[in-house]
Amino acid sequence: MPGAGLIRAAPASGSGKPLVTAGLLRCLRDRGVRVAAAKTGPDYIDPTFHALASGRPCFNLDAWGMRRKTLAGLVAAIETEAELVLCEGVMGLFDGTEPDGEAGSTAELARLTGWPVVLVVDARGQGASAAALIAGFARHDPAVSPAGVIFNRVASARHLDLLEGALARHLPDLPCLGTLLANPALNLPKRHLGLVPAAERPTAEAVLARAATAVAAGIDTDRLLGLARPSRMNAGSGPPSLPPLGQRIAVARDDAFLFAYPAVLEGWRRQGAALSVFSPLADEPPDPTADAIYLPGGYPELHAGRLAAAERCLSGLRDAAAAGAAIYGECGGYMLLGESLTDADGATHRMAGLLPLATSFANPRLHLGYRTARLLADTPLGHRGARFRGHEFHHATTVHAGDAEPLFVLADSRGADLGPSGLRRGSVFGSFIHLIDREDI
Repeated sequence: MPGAGLIRAAPASGSGKPLVTAGLLRCLRDRGVRVAAAKTGPDYIDPTFHALASGRPCFNLDAWGMRRKTLAGLVAAIETEAELVLCEGVMGLFDGTEPDGEAGSTAELARLTGWPVVLVVDARGQGASAAALIAGFARHDPAVSPAGVIFNRVASARHLDLLEGALARHLPDLPCLGTLLANPALNLPKRHLGLVPAAERPTAEAVLARAATAVAAGIDTDRLLGLARPSRMNAGSGPPSLPPLGQRIAVARDDAFLFAYPAVLEGWRRQGAALSVFSPLADEPPDPTADAIYLPGGYPELHAGRLAAAERCLSGLRDAAAAGAAIYGECGGYMLLGESLTDADGATHRMAGLLPLATSFANPRLHLGYRTARLLADTPLGHRGARFRGHEFHHATTVHAGDAEPLFVLADSRGADLGPSGLRRGSVFGSFIHLIDREDI
């Protein structure tokens, strides 16, 4: 029997969705429930906590970035492996992108999957007024009406009585599933791209344990489980999102290069590719027998000195390029392939030198949004003209881009032309874009 799913949404960003979701995952896992995690949209960081809490990969489900058949295949695969799928939403429930501001939103994913929505409401600074807020979300779109409410950051028992009383008076058919009290010990540190990933926090396990304890004490998990429903998307294996870069792919993975979508890696495995892992921060070279190397995004700017000193790794990349192996870098991986990277303190560090690229964080500038990308030449990703959907989120600036050819032509989610992006030289290529899926033409 397939599992069932629930979506954890909120009225706005900053409501505490990641910790509530991770706490629920760990609490239910400790009870013996086979749980799996998913994340709406392109975020990489929240899933690190959900994977730690659930003990299995957290898959991104992206209604804008993925073809419907890709999305349906992922949903079916996740439900097959779990009794309960907990999917964390992105931003506010109806917040998305162009053309209407709702494309790719949590609400769109809820409409597609049919998974019920549980609304997490940050109760700080309000009492009975919370019911008016919830009523707006309950009546805004009948197809995405919340099935239950959890109050987060509640100040006291009296505060909770006010919240529950107002909800019962004004929305008697909408159950309160419980509450989490305000607790500084449950706060998670943030960085410019969001939360600090779980792998970088030695206290992550302790925070998850405290969150699970708070969930067990404050939330009616049996009632929550009773709300879950199987997806209504057509089941199927679904097509892989991206073609494999080669048959033996070496994947960089450590604190500097941790932004790889599990669906992409699993898709490569399903197409017969063998994946190996190496750590540039540990000065590990890629497998010399690999015919392709994938350098995902991450935080190379925080480790630029160590990367510059990782001579075995950098030499391994150069040797692979000289042998004709395909080497593909996304965002942080793209910067590693360049000639230099300047960190936030203004220090410039030598990189692999495989692309004529210099990047800098000395004067950071936010680049954010969904992108469509069209290939300008044949690569292992596809033939010239192949189209993809992806996401860009970084603060790096390009100081210099030399005589290599551009990799893509980009447009934003409105279809506005953003011009050429990325570089390619021989078998080495990359850009700042994190690719999510191919785009049907």
